Amino acid sequence: MRNDVKAYYGETLQHSSDLQTNACCTGESPPEHLKPILAAIHDEVHARYYGCGLIAPEQIQGMRILDLGSGAGRDCYALSALVGEQGAVIGVDMTEQQLAVARKHLDYHRQQFGYAQSNVTFLQGELEHLERLDIPDNSIDIIVSNCVINLCEDKAAVLKHAYRLLKPGGEMYFSDVYADRRMPATLAKDPVLFGECLSGAFYWNDFHNTAKACGFLDPRLVKDAPITIENTELQAKCGNIRFFSATYRLFKLDALEPFCEDYGQAVIYKGSIEHQPHSFTLDKHHHIETGKVFPVCGNTWRMLHDTRFKDHFTFIGNWDNHYGIFEGCGTALPYDTDTAASSAGACC
Repeated sequence: MRNDVKAYYGETLQHSSDLQTNACCTGESPPEHLKPILAAIHDEVHARYYGCGLIAPEQIQGMRILDLGSGAGRDCYALSALVGEQGAVIGVDMTEQQLAVARKHLDYHRQQFGYAQSNVTFLQGELEHLERLDIPDNSIDIIVSNCVINLCEDKAAVLKHAYRLLKPGGEMYFSDVYADRRMPATLAKDPVLFGECLSGAFYWNDFHNTAKACGFLDPRLVKDAPITIENTELQAKCGNIRFFSATYRLFKLDALEPFCEDYGQAVIYKGSIEHQPHSFTLDKHHHIETGKVFPVCGNTWRMLHDTRFKDHFTFIGNWDNHYGIFEGCGTALPYDTDTAASSAGACC
């Protein structure tokens, strides 16, 4: 299957319009501050972009970022503008043709962003075997990935490597395709469905359990949208399986608990994160308005206090009293199933 994926993304797909479904597409409109950055990226890089989400974590100036499955480099180059000349971006991909496009435009983007030297590096490697690359443990601030982990057969290995490479308090912020059930063996072996990011999709609850087993004890869903397979033949193969694109945050914080426990704590957002003066969205259930006391569970408190976000919040409470599970925490399907609620759009 690995060779099939390399051939699909290296030879079969030459442009985003070659995709047979909309799974590897995002209709999400970028925020205003990202539009000029995306406009500065080379057309050839844009043309070979296959992503199911918008990978733009907050507060990343000067950070060291690793992009897993960087492809032709669109996300790497956008992030290189956001981290600044003192930051660094490393892209890893296994497909020679994609890497050739990415490396071809290193100097172009250096000039576009006004840097004396490029802050982007591209490495060839398999995501299940990141130990073969010269990336030290505990050296990465943020790991991103965009619609690629579903293409990996050993997904647990990818998450284990991500945890190992992140600094304490670091974050994996990534988008991918998920399913509401496990894939039948016949679909899992279909090369087109696999290449289209469908038959390799994680069953969402298996993902949550795998992430926890790899050290990411409290996966946080940031946003999601249902995927409509706009290909009648492939839709018929998939039957009643529902697919979703979803963006998650996974924090490397050893003290996180398996569930959201209530210690009577709260935070106040100062409004000081760039481009987010009025509110900060940690995840789908934590939209924190500036200046307002916002009750949080112990895990959320740590995600804000023990990470790069600490200076942007005032923290209330301690760990003296425990009040049980934080109200509203559940274990049902976390995604919205109403296709009308999601915005339609084409590939970039």
